Amino acid sequence: DYDLEANPSNIHWDGLFLSNGPGDPSMVPQTIKSIQYALGLEPPRPIFGICLGNQLLSLAAGASTYKMKYGNRGMNQPCIDLRTGRCYITPQNHGFAVDSNSLPKAWKPLFMNANDLTNEGIIHTQKPFFSVQFHPEASGGPLDTAFLFDKFVGHV
Repeated sequence: DYDLEANPSNIHWDGLFLSNGPGDPSMVPQTIKSIQYALGLEPPRPIFGICLGNQLLSLAAGASTYKMKYGNRGMNQPCIDLRTGRCYITPQNHGFAVDSNSLPKAWKPLFMNANDLTNEGIIHTQKPFFSVQFHPEASGGPLDTAFLFDKFVGHV
């Protein structure tokens, strides 16, 4: 855990990337606190999360997560981009999900799993904050979701 607010190493950062990882997202409260700090900065700095990063960004924004009965695992999970209706085949390995109904006002779902209708991503309606539950870096398509990294870098 790195405390972004205290920033003891005096690191200059232009954007925040929240990576994947195992386990229950509620078990890392210091990380969530740092993300909350980053969400409150003005002007806003871009934030992009993948997999566990989606759950952490959601918790920091004020949403809730829950343990799934089986989880979504494998290289062939279909995810629908809720902006375009396009479906992407994505690699996944997670046992927790974001409760889309708990997202605060300024947030909305970005992707949805076509099999079980669980949340697969969130986006802020006005600021450069977004995340996805799947692994775009694993190139399931093989480059179908690479645009997400381009979008983040474009914000930075």
